[in-house]
Amino acid sequence: MKYKVLKQQDTYDLCFVCGRKNDAGLHSSFYECINKDKETVILTVVTPKPHHQSYPDRMHGGVVTALLDESIGRTVQIGNPDIFAVTIDLSVKFRKATPIDQTIYLESKLTSHIGRAFQGEGKLFTPDGTICATATGKFIIVPIKKLLGDKAEADSWLRTHKKFPKFITAGK
Repeated sequence: MKYKVLKQQDTYDLCFVCGRKNDAGLHSSFYECINKDKETVILTVVTPKPHHQSYPDRMHGGVVTALLDESIGRTVQIGNPDIFAVTIDLSVKFRKATPIDQTIYLESKLTSHIGRAFQGEGKLFTPDGTICATATGKFIIVPIKKLLGDKAEADSWLRTHKKFPKFITAGK
C-alpha cells in the first residue's frame, strides 16, 4: 500500500519508542499520512533490534504493545502538534509473531473524539502485509508542556523540520 506523507511527527530523545538517544529504544518514526481509503492516519516505521526480542527472532509482546500504544496515542496529534495523550485503556490482540529482522509498520487512526477523551485503533504489520497484532485504546489529551515541563522547549524535544519522504510503501 502506498501512503502519502503529510508530515513527520516530533520525537523526544529519551523515549523508549521514539527516542534517538535511548540506546535500548526502538527509534521509531511517526508520519501523518493519507492511506488508500483516503483516511488521515499515523504510519509508524520501525526496525526492531535483537534486544527487542523475547523468543528467538520474535519481538517481545510488551514491546509490540508499547508500539501500538504510542502509535494510537499519536493520532490525536494530527494537526495538533502541541498536545499528546495519556493511555486510559489498551486492548491488544496478538495474531502472529512479530519478526525482528525486518522493518515493520503500524497504521493507527482516531475513531472517536469527545472533549479531552478519544479512542483509536491500530495494526502492526510486516512489509508483505501480514498483520501481527491489533489494538484499540482510550486516551486523555494532555498539553505537551504539561507532560514535559521545561523540557518542552529543550533540544531533547525534536521539532521535526527535516526532509521526509513524500510517499512510503508498506504492506499490500
